[in-house]
Amino acid sequence: MSKEVQQPFIALGDILNSLTSDASKEIYEPATRLKEYIPRAVHQNGWFDEANVNRAIDGVVQMLADSSVTDWISKYDIPDNEPKRIGVLLAGNLPLVGFHDFLCVLLSGNTFVGKLSSKDDRLLPMVADILLDIEPGLAQRIEFTDGTLDNIDAIIATGSDNTSRHIEYYFGKYPNIIRRNRNAIAVLDGSETEEELVGLGHDIFDYFGLGCRSVSKIYIPESYDLDLVFKGLFPYQDVLTNKKYGNNYDYYKAIYLMGQTELIENGFILLKEDQAIASPVAVLHYEYYKNSDELAKVLLASESKIQCVVAKNNISGLRVVPFGQAQSPAIDDYADGIDMLEFLIKLK
Repeated sequence: MSKEVQQPFIALGDILNSLTSDASKEIYEPATRLKEYIPRAVHQNGWFDEANVNRAIDGVVQMLADSSVTDWISKYDIPDNEPKRIGVLLAGNLPLVGFHDFLCVLLSGNTFVGKLSSKDDRLLPMVADILLDIEPGLAQRIEFTDGTLDNIDAIIATGSDNTSRHIEYYFGKYPNIIRRNRNAIAVLDGSETEEELVGLGHDIFDYFGLGCRSVSKIYIPESYDLDLVFKGLFPYQDVLTNKKYGNNYDYYKAIYLMGQTELIENGFILLKEDQAIASPVAVLHYEYYKNSDELAKVLLASESKIQCVVAKNNISGLRVVPFGQAQSPAIDDYADGIDMLEFLIKLK
């Protein structure tokens, strides 16, 4: 079953590539509807802009590269069983944020039953339409709803720590993967190049810091010069042109100043020394560390709050990615480190 679905997904990646690559390249006709819809998606969700929607599409394209899909699937023994109905609660914080769930459910031979978020209720269905144009036989295994999730065999959901409790209450009787709040963090040691610090800007500002892989905090050695970070972040100053981001910047700056909170800022991001990993939009927490061994213990104690670590060197027990790559997960880089494909394959 997986091989029957694998090739249509690879073809889907090639088609989506025509939307964001060379403008002179001919666009596959069913994909033109998606391209024409992007400005409407931006209008519907103030946190979406065309650059980030295209970035999300590029991420899907990279994920669906022929060799990536083939190598990934070859590691699993996918049985040809009767499809299970997998309910997926789709978040709307990022464009196409539920695509990997969609991919895993279908490649595992199961039926995708997606509950759409009002913040992003068209992008994934439009991508699914392109897939169905490639392989109409998948129509019986793809459903979208904006109502309740009924008649399901398992549930996959992403939410905040608060909403996850409600999800567990309503869907805890089903086999489940329920994801909670996580963020990415970055560890600097002072040896970073200018290029790496510019890459850190992508990790912080892509999708305006709203993703679970967005860097919300940096750990820096004692006596580290934060001007080095500001220099790397300078190319992203246009982030303030997004009204919602700008409102957050103004709001938190006012709140912190009224509370006499010590801040370091450069006009478009606020740096606040804080032990918490999660930070508000337009705020980057930082914390000093004495040595790498002590830091590793601190990070491992907070592992359940960390999606990935941006750093030059490996940290035992944590997923480490290079600077600039936090927002570009590989096809086998599962959220929260839970092998979703294995979970779906083993459903009884």
